[in-house]
Amino acid sequence: MTLKDLPNVELHLHLEGAAPPAFIRGLAREKHIDISGIFAEDGSYSYTDFWHFLKVYEAACTPLQTPEDFRRLTLAVLEESAANGVIYSETFLSPDFCGNRDLAAWRDYLAAIEDAADQAERTMGITLRGIVTPIRHFGPDKARETAICAAETAGRFITGFGIGGDERSGKLKDFRWAFDCAREAGLRLTAHAGEWNGPQEVRDAITDLGVERIGHGVRAIEDLALVDELAERGTVLEVCPGSNIALGIYPGWRAHPIEQLYDRGVKVTINTDDPPFFHTTMAREYDMLNRAFDWDEGVFRQIARTALDAAFCDADTKAKIAKKLEAADA
Repeated sequence: MTLKDLPNVELHLHLEGAAPPAFIRGLAREKHIDISGIFAEDGSYSYTDFWHFLKVYEAACTPLQTPEDFRRLTLAVLEESAANGVIYSETFLSPDFCGNRDLAAWRDYLAAIEDAADQAERTMGITLRGIVTPIRHFGPDKARETAICAAETAGRFITGFGIGGDERSGKLKDFRWAFDCAREAGLRLTAHAGEWNGPQEVRDAITDLGVERIGHGVRAIEDLALVDELAERGTVLEVCPGSNIALGIYPGWRAHPIEQLYDRGVKVTINTDDPPFFHTTMAREYDMLNRAFDWDEGVFRQIARTALDAAFCDADTKAKIAKKLEAADA
């Protein structure tokens, strides 16, 4: 058994952000859409900083116009994830990009995504669940519409609700209505916080929105009292080291705080965020963390179990995934 053979669980993956560049280029050609300006000479996505990344991300979504486009996208993303050892994944889905938050259209997009997920589970052995995510910089009013889409489709596949986008846009408390709506529908809650803003943003996500997981959350390390509180509460961090380094939040892998958080008892998980944008995969995340911190198989197995415990899926799905992890441990 080597690190590349270890099955893993991913909780923080943006579906559109995981689109292979070649897939998006091909789809754009089919639709005669010119988005050539978002690609580098080697064919990868090209951006200068986080805010430019958001614009490139949204431009890359423009060829994704129909439910069939999203069915094909889901298969392409899950094929890449499965090839990198992922056996269970939760992906952020935005009704903003799937029918412009129209409920009837959202249902059509969702049906196509679920169909692809079922096909991938049969043929690739990877299980997918969805977390509906409003875009923070689109504002609270649109987030309400997104929350209604989430509440109306909560169930076996849609199991969570979160928020992504520009962390410096507005306050988390502005989105309280949307999170209350999702909570009342039985959805589990997470939020991007503590990536660009500091530790207070992590506190706000917990106190203002009542989330049980934090997307990123790494800036908590700047307040050790908060770190200890996260450990005591059992709050799970969806850490994306390669993303943080690619965007310049930390200068390199050894400078990343994931090991400090782990050593202080915080429940950390390993995730890829928007992998082709950040030139990463789950296999690469494992490899780089092993090189930076000398983490062995035991650490990665424990983190995978932590991720599964924190997953938003139902008990039967969780038991099925647990058996796969246990088989690999044997």
